[in-house]
Amino acid sequence: MKDDMQSRTSNDHILFIGFMGAGKTTLARNLGKMFSRPFIDTDKIVCRNEGLSVSEIFARYGEEGFRDFETEALTSLRDEKSLLVSCGDGIVERPENFELFKELGHVVYLDIDFDGALSQIRSRKHRPLLGEYEETRELFEHRVPLYEQAADYIIDIRNMSFKDVAYRAGEFLWKEGLL
Repeated sequence: MKDDMQSRTSNDHILFIGFMGAGKTTLARNLGKMFSRPFIDTDKIVCRNEGLSVSEIFARYGEEGFRDFETEALTSLRDEKSLLVSCGDGIVERPENFELFKELGHVVYLDIDFDGALSQIRSRKHRPLLGEYEETRELFEHRVPLYEQAADYIIDIRNMSFKDVAYRAGEFLWKEGLL
């Protein structure tokens, strides 16, 4: 846990961050069921708001446009309470999102190794930034320090099933008084 927890403001959301394939949405959904809390996915908010898939948004507006919509989606959560939020893997690319994280609640980084993350990705269709192996590895290596910087908590999920991740995260977050 980081020392800057006192700088938190108003909301009590739990925001899950991490690389594609880390299981952020699955975890938010599973914890939502386990603890009777609503869960959402920032990518789904963006797609619903724009009426397009992630790939279509990238094709039409580019990555910068998608990041704009993503920040808008985060901002829209200010008036909500107690959400479990699965964040898109690139949400850490925007420095202003780090301030929004602090305002919205607590950030949990699901720390997975590169090959483990890739093994969880079932379809490339909805992953516009998933390139060739080395290109994707460079993206992963670029983002890991950003995830670490944004995180209030880090949960190592290497070699764990989604069920085990849910139990470990649930137990941890319960002990921290967040669930």
